[in-house]
Order: sequence, then C-alpha cells, then structure tokens
Amino acid sequence: MQAKRIIPCLDVDDGRVVKGVKFEGIREVGDPRELARRYNDEGADELTFLDIGASYKSRATLLDVVKKVAAEVFIPLCVGGGIRVIDDMRDAMNAGADKVSVCTSALSRPELLREMASLYGSQCVVLSIDAKRVPCTGEASGGKLRWNAFSHGGRKDTGLDAVEWAVQAVELGAGEILLNSIDSDGTGAGYDLELTRRILNAVPVPVIASGGAGTLDQIAKVLLGTESKEKDYAFSPNETPGADAALVASLLHFNKTTITEIKKYAQSKGVCVRW
Repeated sequence: MQAKRIIPCLDVDDGRVVKGVKFEGIREVGDPRELARRYNDEGADELTFLDIGASYKSRATLLDVVKKVAAEVFIPLCVGGGIRVIDDMRDAMNAGADKVSVCTSALSRPELLREMASLYGSQCVVLSIDAKRVPCTGEASGGKLRWNAFSHGGRKDTGLDAVEWAVQAVELGAGEILLNSIDSDGTGAGYDLELTRRILNAVPVPVIASGGAGTLDQIAKVLLGTESKEKDYAFSPNETPGADAALVASLLHFNKTTITEIKKYAQSKGVCVRW
C-alpha cells in the first residue's frame, strides 16, 4: 500500500502566513520560515506554499520568501500563486520549488498545463481546484450535487464543473490535483468527502484533499476513503481508496496538534503513513 502524505499548507499574503474561513476573514498566523522549519522537523511529507493574494492582486509570487522557506526544509516544496506563464514557473523552480501549483491561470488558459508538463514533466504540475457547491438547476439535474471551479482566490465562479475540469486538466498534463473545498475551508467541520470521492473516481492521478480539517479523525477518514454510493465516472473503482494526501493548516498553525500526532492517529486507524 502506498503511504499517504500529510502536507502542511502555508497560505502567505504580504510575506506572512495567514488563515481564514471559507477564503474570508483572513488573519495573520506567523512567519513562513519559522513555521516551515517546525513542520519539517516534525516530519511533514511535503510543504505547500500558496501566495493567496497573488492572483487577485495581480502581483508576482514572493520569490524571496520562497527562497527563504526552501532553505529551511528538506522535503518537497510546492509553490502556487501568481504563476501565469512558463517564466513564472521557471522562476519558482529556480527559487527552490519542486512542484508548481496553478489555479486561475490554468482556468484562463488551459493550454498552460500542457506547456508546463512539456518543460518540467507532469510530476511538477499541480492543478489547484477551488471548488464550491452550487445549486443544480433544470429537470436533468435530478437533485444531484454539483461543485463549480472558482478562480481569483475563490472570488469568481467560472461556471465550470469542478470534476469535469479535473478530467480535462489531467488530459492536458496535470500530474496531481490539489482539491480545495471553499465550503469547508477553515471551518474545522471536516473535509468534503463527497467532493473528494468524485474527483478521486474521475482522475488517475494523486489527489490532495484540502479544507476543513478540525480533528485527527477527520484527517484519517479522508485518507481511508469510503465506499462509493454511485459510479459517476468511467475511472470509478469498486471503492474509493481515499485521498493520496491531506493538506492541514489551522490544526497545526494554532498548535492544536502536531504532524507526529496526526501520523500516529492515522496509522492506528489503518492508514499507511511515512516515518
């Protein structure tokens, strides 16, 4: 069984780590270098650095902060925010990133994913999907749930079905999906398991669940997976195996738990983790 990953997320704005609820009510948490060092020492499998203001404020990723964070960690580093063209990806990789995450820019020009994969390989291309549940309308909806992909830091509804977008993005070259539930973000109410299941059933690449971690049990559940109630997409297996990784922010930032505690608990529930 492939080991599941625990990935702390540093949402950075103006050079400081911040956290909000449902992408709103942003408040400062701390220094990205200090937090990166701490999580590296605790045994994080990877680290995700998201410059959350870069897209909607139309400014470049804070490469100097990326360099400082990269100098503190010895684990894979994924950098996102403000990556609009290939040169932006090149700059991030040169600053110390092992992977690059894109959201708004890929929605604006999907071909960017193909260009990124051609230059650095799909393993370095992470598609970040900010998904939010929206009402299904029309007789054909049948009361089914639907999530749309949002851009510009969760501020703009693209009208594009999040699951269909994930499938298209993987075909273009995305090697991993970072799935952010806007509805669950920062609430501590748990990951959106149904959304995660649908994405897992739709694509053959690793999926990182993000948004809503409030307890150790919630993290274990999203990694363990649940039996599928319906088969929505052709790639659907008999049982959804659970997310390949769990992104964690508030629980760690506010000292409610540690990477070690998360891994010990997950392992006790049957999750294969890395030590």
